[in-house]
Amino acid sequence: MLKDITLGQFYPADSVIHRLDPRVKLFSTILYIVALFLVNGIAGWIAAAAFLICMIALSKVPFGFMCKGVRAIWVLIVITAVCNLFFTQAEDAVCRWGVITITQTGIHNTIYYSLRLIFLVVGTSVMTLTTSPNKLTDGMEEGLRPLSRIGLPIHEIAMMMSIALRFIPILAEEADKIKKAQMARGANFDEGGLLQKAKSLIPILVPLFVSAFRRANDLSLAMEARCYRGGEGRTKMKPLVYERRDFAAYAVILIFMAVVIEIRVLYAVM
Repeated sequence: MLKDITLGQFYPADSVIHRLDPRVKLFSTILYIVALFLVNGIAGWIAAAAFLICMIALSKVPFGFMCKGVRAIWVLIVITAVCNLFFTQAEDAVCRWGVITITQTGIHNTIYYSLRLIFLVVGTSVMTLTTSPNKLTDGMEEGLRPLSRIGLPIHEIAMMMSIALRFIPILAEEADKIKKAQMARGANFDEGGLLQKAKSLIPILVPLFVSAFRRANDLSLAMEARCYRGGEGRTKMKPLVYERRDFAAYAVILIFMAVVIEIRVLYAVM
């Protein structure tokens, strides 16, 4: 499951999505997430699915690789589905088994929230897989620059988020190596109950935390040795400049948002 984590990874390719300004992709991802919370009815999900499939096709990232992140959160999806299916209280009961009641509202919520989680993971993966961490940091810093007028350390926040995104795949790979090393020494992570499996993760988590702190310390020492100073007055070798395709992308995401809102209004009227 650790190898299925796609957050923080970058898939190099020559596509329209890769060439977009990172500010466009950040803004579009935020609007896409907002749109998912506004989706209502089958027509809304069809519009969201069509938009997502088009973005994946334009990104030239393999669909299977894009969906790897869903496998990493299958436990969360199952928990969400079970909780909504069996613990939703409503009058429209479909069947009852003792204290367990399944309702039409529960079935609707199960499908609705499970799809939302899947679409969220795949949609955000489009941004992270098509944007290098450096460009993502630059886009985040430029997008949040107006907040620096009220004293927020924008550069430092963007840099911390960039470092965190870089560390996710590194730590996932490190955890996989530690697990294989423990298995070679006779450790078994698949037997026993839930509590036993949780205890068996201790030999992985302890060295993983030690490795994470060591990497963080090495990174801070390297930055200090190079006299790194961010923030005001720092220039960039490749400043971000909007091009025609970026404005076209803004128009596309705004049209998608308008379609989702229109569908929601129509369902509310009906």
